[in-house]
Amino acid sequence: MHHLHSTVTPWYQQRWPWFLMLGPAIVVAGSVFTAWLAFSAPDPVVVGDYYKQGKAINQDLRRDRVASAMGLSMTIGYDANRGALTGQVQRASGDGITERLRLRLAHATLPDKDIEATVQPDAAGRFELPLAMLERSRWVVLVEGEKRDWRLAGAWAWPKERGVKLVADVAPAASIAGAQ
Repeated sequence: MHHLHSTVTPWYQQRWPWFLMLGPAIVVAGSVFTAWLAFSAPDPVVVGDYYKQGKAINQDLRRDRVASAMGLSMTIGYDANRGALTGQVQRASGDGITERLRLRLAHATLPDKDIEATVQPDAAGRFELPLAMLERSRWVVLVEGEKRDWRLAGAWAWPKERGVKLVADVAPAASIAGAQ
């Protein structure tokens, strides 16, 4: 009689248990990395003080109404060959605005990419701002007077749109109150 004697190797020396455990191990490692990524950098889009932001919106609407009453409009564009952001601010009559302007281009998702500048338009309301490179993105454009008594705002998808025209188009206060 022949006895077959086979030696059984322990499970940790087998390749199949390790292969089957590889999938869950990858999932755990990916989950740890995702958690680290989520908690290491706060989301810059979320606003901490909603009440304060709500009050600021009402102030902004007043400035929009002033711009509308003045009949203001603005065109802005970027010339990549010259490396310059150019624009013109005008009244409805065609007269240019000559007061110093605060110009802000806010990046859609990354606040550290925002561009802020003060520009001095010429007699026709034209200005030029040297800008090495304008990143490909959706920008929120905000232009306001030096005293911050009026503002023009809008969105601009560069380079899809070569330029953008901002027009003060807020309805008078009476019609806004009547709509509520």
